[in-house]
Amino acid sequence: MLARSSELATYSSDGLPGYRLRPRLAVFPTTKQQLIDVVRLLAREHCPFVARGAGTGLSAGALASGDAVVIGLNRLNRILRIDPANRLAVVEPGAVNVTLTRAAGAHGLHYAPDPSSQTACTIGGNVAENSGGPHCLKYGVTLNHVAALEVILASGEIVALGNADGEADGYDLLGAFIGSEGCFGIALEVTVKLTPNPQGVRTLLADFMSIDAGARATSAIIAAGILPAALEMMDGPTIRAVEASIYAAGYPADADAVLLIELDGLDAGLDADVRLVEKHCLAAGARTVRIAANEDERARLWQGRKKAFGAMGRIAPDLVVQDAVIPRTKLPEVLRAIAAIAARWQIQVCNVFHAGDGNLHPNIGYDSRNADESRRVGMAMRDIMRACIDAGGTITGEHGIGLDKLEYMPQIFSPESLAAQCALRDAFDPERRANPGKVVPVHSCREWRGA
Repeated sequence: MLARSSELATYSSDGLPGYRLRPRLAVFPTTKQQLIDVVRLLAREHCPFVARGAGTGLSAGALASGDAVVIGLNRLNRILRIDPANRLAVVEPGAVNVTLTRAAGAHGLHYAPDPSSQTACTIGGNVAENSGGPHCLKYGVTLNHVAALEVILASGEIVALGNADGEADGYDLLGAFIGSEGCFGIALEVTVKLTPNPQGVRTLLADFMSIDAGARATSAIIAAGILPAALEMMDGPTIRAVEASIYAAGYPADADAVLLIELDGLDAGLDADVRLVEKHCLAAGARTVRIAANEDERARLWQGRKKAFGAMGRIAPDLVVQDAVIPRTKLPEVLRAIAAIAARWQIQVCNVFHAGDGNLHPNIGYDSRNADESRRVGMAMRDIMRACIDAGGTITGEHGIGLDKLEYMPQIFSPESLAAQCALRDAFDPERRANPGKVVPVHSCREWRGA
């Protein structure tokens, strides 16, 4: 247990700078029973709590303040069993994402959701945020890969959600819990589905002299009926940040955009799809289309993409990684709008995102010690979110709402919808002690409860 102010400083923020909230205490159970005992003790004392995994979240969703206690789950990190025959694994909430995939690899399997933070983020955190990653275009997000959960509610009651043996009758409480951002309770054990490793993989890098050309290629590939495993885009500033870092991947530093395209499946027909993708990229204006010659080159191309956020540390001491989703066909106009917003507020935006499903990640490097710069970054982020909403999009694809996006919730949900979300939360945690003050604006719940 940590109680001193200096010790708790580490737990006053997550992966998103700009928010600092110090918890009352931080506790770190090492066994399932200890976690149960902690939650039941807090229930007796009517004390709020926040579950926290690796702290890699990007919405200020794992922060606690006031009387709230942080429950660190990173020591509950065991892979309890792997069942290759049924392609299932049972893990504790603190198990690291990539560790699970490595363990499953011995059986020719892997865990498909692969957030950029997969070398650090935990399965419990992935469940809370319904995390995705580059390969969610073909394989889906966390929701599609969890078969069952054993959870403890804020009251201390232990319940089973879902069914590892197949579909269960009744309401989809498993689907409600996944993506609830820690507001419904804490996962004790997670039963995940494992995916067979593909027979063949082809990884391509196409470079363009404009973002528009890359966006056109993205739409053309999907319109042709090809479903890549991943279809990622990086803009010029991101490319140059990566290439100037230790994560240099061999991207052409003079390009204004690159597409990282991965195709997988049966070897038969895979090369034909590669030729078709190459054709559409060249027709959209690609200068070159390169195919990774071996696994080492493929890993290097992916390292540049997944470590792009780390590479941006060369640009500024702080980084806001934002998250929104727009219709794929609106990519060119929204990216132009983001460039205009950046110019208006005199900031630099680096775009690296899941082009295939329109999940944008505009990144702004800044110095949080500079009050004026911090203000301009905040205004730019509001304008970017508004532009995405106006384009028919929504305010998060995989980072969650947390504290960061509370103010945008009424822009996309009616008062009735917000009230329904509050009612669902009350069914799991009527005292609202689990991750209080997150996801739904408090005034919405209070108004509707009063009504």
